[in-house]
Amino acid sequence: MLGTPDAPVTTAFFGYGLGFKVSDSLGDAGGFLRCSTDHHNILILAAPFTFLHHTSWQVDDVDEVGRGAMTMLEGHPERHIWGFGRHHIGSNFFWYLKDPAGNFTEYYSDMDCIIDDQLWEPEVFDVNESFLSWGQPPSPSWLAPEDLAGLMIGSHST
Repeated sequence: MLGTPDAPVTTAFFGYGLGFKVSDSLGDAGGFLRCSTDHHNILILAAPFTFLHHTSWQVDDVDEVGRGAMTMLEGHPERHIWGFGRHHIGSNFFWYLKDPAGNFTEYYSDMDCIIDDQLWEPEVFDVNESFLSWGQPPSPSWLAPEDLAGLMIGSHST
């Protein structure tokens, strides 16, 4: 997920500039874009400044999501951010953690695939109601990472 102060322009760059297709939209708040048959390869989301929110790692199945997360949490429960759950948009199982360097990362499996563009109609979803089909709600740190203030200060010095 990429945060950007201008989601429509960033979405247009990925679409027209790099050839990504819009799978679903969050209106002016952003969009889910793909460059493969996966529902999305990137999420562009409106934010006060540009930053990388998290990387995602596809694993074979829902059991691998759980096993990977449990391995990351072994001896480090503070790495837990959000999950286990199922996203509404994309329908994938997920678990978000902090990697050893403190970056957000997601294990996921079973994402929707878009095999035929002619049969897919992108929908517009409300950003506040679109991320979760079931599971616990996102943690405050997933919604507003603790290091955002530092990132904001650093973004003005470049």
